[in-house]
Amino acid sequence: MGLGSTRDVTLARAREKAAAARALVAEGLNPMEAREQQRAIPTFGQAADALIADMEPSWRNPKHVAQWKMTLTEYAGPIRSKSVDAVSTDDVLRLLRPIWQAKPETAARVRGRVEAVLDAARAQGHRSGENPARWRGHLDKLLPPRKVLARGHHAAMPYADVPAFVARLRDNPTISNRALEFTILTAGRSGEIMGATWPEIDVAKRLWSIPAERMKGSRPHQVPLTDRMIEILEEMRERGGIFIFPGAKPDKPLSVMALTMAMRRADAGQFTPHGFRSAFRDWCGDETEFPRDVAEAALAHALRDATEAAYRRATALEKRRALMIAWNAYVAAEPASNVIPLRASQNA
Repeated sequence: MGLGSTRDVTLARAREKAAAARALVAEGLNPMEAREQQRAIPTFGQAADALIADMEPSWRNPKHVAQWKMTLTEYAGPIRSKSVDAVSTDDVLRLLRPIWQAKPETAARVRGRVEAVLDAARAQGHRSGENPARWRGHLDKLLPPRKVLARGHHAAMPYADVPAFVARLRDNPTISNRALEFTILTAGRSGEIMGATWPEIDVAKRLWSIPAERMKGSRPHQVPLTDRMIEILEEMRERGGIFIFPGAKPDKPLSVMALTMAMRRADAGQFTPHGFRSAFRDWCGDETEFPRDVAEAALAHALRDATEAAYRRATALEKRRALMIAWNAYVAAEPASNVIPLRASQNA
């Protein structure tokens, strides 16, 4: 049985390996078989990467994939090189304690994802015994309750401020600024915009068709394209690549933080990209007479009323086209026209 080359293994280390091998022989075990078995067990990092690769096809949102990768690389970094069968409760606690109270939501995600990796490893025969990242009946006895954070809506810029903000974006034509403007104009979710590809665009019909697998509600969605949206698309097409808004590499989309960073650079870091959907909805309700179901359809919201949902599918597309034209005109600070029927004054 080889113990390693003299170039890689010191004499003292070779003696340690020999002693360990003799101890296995004394117990009636084959040290060479034990070594091969140990080599077959992946590290925690390998197990984490394998789990993400296996689960990624079922995750519709690329942001979700990126979050798992970041969590299991950055926060679980100290145990990535450790054999997955050797990860202990102490290891998990060392990951969680520094962030348990300071970043309670992040800590909860770290714990849950580490637990998932270790559960998968056990199912594959790489571990045995209890999961050291399990919460109920285990870590809940070792860690204090997390701080409960008040949950609110995404911070939304008031719709009255959106035209001036978009004007600032247009003055600095970066890819992230164009993507953020497109997000605002379409009232879409950031994941829908970042994952958008050219086959989804039909300029002749002036439609962006998002397949069900990329939508939050697993239903296909169509967005009517306005003149300004098409201008942005034509500008992006010149850059080439698979994605409409490419990242550093043409075959990769923008990162999950691109839109947030664009807002920070534009001195709007107190708001979120998702909040523009709220601004759009507030504008619809406060400034126009477009029906509620048309506004909800533009946001790809599901309607509980079956009759209303059927009506929306049958008639809403062209009404939504008029709505998006009106919204884009408002965002561009164009003069009001009969496309935006304002509500009558209560004092009239």
